[in-house]
Amino acid sequence: MARYLMLIRHREDFRNAQIPQPLLDEMGEFVTAKLKTGALIDTAGLQPSSKTATIRLSRGKVSVTDGPFSEAKEVVGGYALIDAHSRAKAIEIATEFVEIHRRTWPEFECACELRPIEGGESE
Repeated sequence: MARYLMLIRHREDFRNAQIPQPLLDEMGEFVTAKLKTGALIDTAGLQPSSKTATIRLSRGKVSVTDGPFSEAKEVVGGYALIDAHSRAKAIEIATEFVEIHRRTWPEFECACELRPIEGGESE
């Protein structure tokens, strides 16, 4: 088993949209089922980018920048930490997550970046 981080990126303005009840219902079932099997370890939405701070190291200097970031076309709106037997299984789980959004909220657009975690082999 290996751990993967799913980073869900979308436009910031989707945060202010009314979330369709069918999405909430299906996502609740998806999360509950995946938690029970151990495929899902943790998941959460993130607060608005206006509450973000970026700590950057550049040319030997550390700087802190507060949001919001008007130049950002997409923001990371949420994450999920999953445990999968293979890369193919991790892709299957991430695709299922995105498919739920496609079916229940057709206007929603997102990208789900799936990254294996360094040394993320589980027991």
